[in-house]
Amino acid sequence: MVAHKCAQHNDELGRIAIASRSISKCQAIIDSVQAKGGLKQPGEIKAYALDAMDVEATKALIRETESQIVINVGSAFLNMSVLRACIDTGVAYLDTAIHEEPGKICETPPWYGNYEWKHLAECQEKGITAILGAGFDPGVVNAYAALAQQEYFDKIESIDILDVNAGFHGKYFATNFDPEINFREFTGQVYSWQNGQWTTNRMFEVKRTDDLPVVGEQSLYLTGHDEVHSLSKHLDVPNIRFWMSFGEHYINVFTVLKNLGLLSEQPVRTAEGLEVVPLKVVKAVLPDPASLAPGYTGKTCIGDLVKGTKDGQPRELFIYNVADHEEAYAETDSQGISYTAGVPPVAAALLIARGEWDAKRMVNVEELPAQPFLKLLDVMGLRTRIKDEHGDRPWDR
Repeated sequence: MVAHKCAQHNDELGRIAIASRSISKCQAIIDSVQAKGGLKQPGEIKAYALDAMDVEATKALIRETESQIVINVGSAFLNMSVLRACIDTGVAYLDTAIHEEPGKICETPPWYGNYEWKHLAECQEKGITAILGAGFDPGVVNAYAALAQQEYFDKIESIDILDVNAGFHGKYFATNFDPEINFREFTGQVYSWQNGQWTTNRMFEVKRTDDLPVVGEQSLYLTGHDEVHSLSKHLDVPNIRFWMSFGEHYINVFTVLKNLGLLSEQPVRTAEGLEVVPLKVVKAVLPDPASLAPGYTGKTCIGDLVKGTKDGQPRELFIYNVADHEEAYAETDSQGISYTAGVPPVAAALLIARGEWDAKRMVNVEELPAQPFLKLLDVMGLRTRIKDEHGDRPWDR
């Protein structure tokens, strides 16, 4: 998805290098881009084999390709290695999710403080642009929150981020992104920011029902998520929560896997003496999320429900996006979840290249100007809408 969008904007982003442990995966992406006629103008798009956990190898590839911006959309386990390589080579860094360590889940909040934020001073001193969590959630929803605070409210009491995938992929069971990362989000404590402090719950313990644009009535559950860890620091809002929709089938399968110990990140030894991580075995037998794209139908709806006051009067606003799985596949051979996650970091890269987001320090998305980001996303395929007392309409930028 990121490669397709970079190709569509190679007049500004220039040469494109795609790196992965498996060079064949990179080549398959390049073949897809070329089959779609994706390059805006004739240009270079090349594949490279790389173990991005190897900092020195990553630094060498950055120098070989003369890259100036690195978009990290690998596993969240790679963040600190790739960030280190970018700092050492003096190039801009972008990611779409918070760092994770394989042997830990659901870390003490604020989670960014355990890893990325430890490099705030170094990035500031060296003038390194590092934009954290520049996907959709985290990412676009952070920009929505910042926009609400800057333009629509005098005081915000609560931000509830609502994430609904009302699509249908036709598989018995599958996750829309890396199964290992997906399950790790839900097997530990659920941390939310309530009444100005961290609150813990169990997964699927707290439920709400919302009637949302296009996707209709949905059941959503309080879930821990990346953006809560930064928004709680950067915005003066006492209640910030993240909610995700789940069907009963997903909950049932998840519960069985968890109760059997198959979602554990800790290694176990089989009767044959093999050491395996149960969660990695589950990942290996589930469908590759990329394989879901053909035939995926339905839509997503992701946005921020914001409540507070404006001019002394109570106000409620929902700022959101609706994406279509079939439209995403027709354009980029990707499903809607990949589309919503992949377009924003390319928009962020364009803003760095243009100088508007070249912060020369480490930032989360809500610390940057929201308007140019959302305006660019509007023309790149992720249109923002507003629903409030004046109705449901395109964002009145």
